[in-house]
Amino acid sequence: MTYDGVLFDLDGTLWDATPALEKSWAEALRPEPDVPRPPTKEELEKVMGMTDRQLVSVIFPQVSMERGLALFQKCCDAENEYLRRHGGNLYPGLPATLAALSEKMPLAIVSNCNLGYIPAFLEAHQLERYFAGWECIGRTGLDKWKNIRLVSQRLGLRRPVYVGDTSMDQDAAQKAGVPFIHAAYGFGKVEGAPAVQSPRDLLDMLLP
Repeated sequence: MTYDGVLFDLDGTLWDATPALEKSWAEALRPEPDVPRPPTKEELEKVMGMTDRQLVSVIFPQVSMERGLALFQKCCDAENEYLRRHGGNLYPGLPATLAALSEKMPLAIVSNCNLGYIPAFLEAHQLERYFAGWECIGRTGLDKWKNIRLVSQRLGLRRPVYVGDTSMDQDAAQKAGVPFIHAAYGFGKVEGAPAVQSPRDLLDMLLP
């Protein structure tokens, strides 16, 4: 099938920011008496792609949802500042892959992240020029599948494909009526979808 645009998830698809999150969250949570210890990298990997409320219920089960959301916001502010300065771990071959794809069709990012997270990714790694747009639940308050539709409509895409690493991404693509490609090198396991083992594999799959 020929696509006219590619929409990407962020965590587990374009980069792995969990080492940076582990450091920045530990610093943000250090003075908080109701947090016995900050989450580990492995614990953060398991919640990548969740909405804020889903994540809070897993990472901060000992506090109320209201308190957990306040703690999460504090961590988000710390992580965005850290990521703007230090970046995360891009998956191998990502910049070259984005450069080649963006010459043929519009690219965009759709993620269940906070408002400043995607700009931090783009700024830290100087990747703005490859993306025609982005959207997140932190800006619209919408479910991921609705943001997939929103970005597709905004960019005038009639046959986009969504690339993500988790079953949550697959479900969002299905709800949006968009084909899905599994980034099998990321955090999640997916069944019943075409898969790539690295970003470079997208070139063979998407370009003639």
